[in-house]
Amino acid sequence: MANIKKGDLVQVISGRSQARGGDRGKQGKVLEVLVAENRVVVEGINFVTKHVRVGQTQRGSKTGGIETHEAPIHVSNVAIVDPETKKPTRVGFRTEQVTKDGVTKTVRVRYAKKSGKDL
Repeated sequence: MANIKKGDLVQVISGRSQARGGDRGKQGKVLEVLVAENRVVVEGINFVTKHVRVGQTQRGSKTGGIETHEAPIHVSNVAIVDPETKKPTRVGFRTEQVTKDGVTKTVRVRYAKKSGKDL
């Protein structure tokens, strides 16, 4: 089971600080998880500019130019944000018994461990 999933709120924990034009300390929602590359795409983080060739649509409007979008960031550089404390934390798993339609099943549930930063 994955530690980070699509839709999770994460915080960038490494890289350049915000004062120097980086993204460290910013929080955002995970838009996409690239499992094969161990990377995640986070909303509002790691913007890159992409030059797209100018073209025309069927209606005649221009497309292309300089676009900005989010680039993938390595999964080790982000941490899940604890919903209660709003601080980055680690993820743990515990097994629970769930009964649905008279059938008992053991499932693994993710939970946010104590962040340890009680400042």
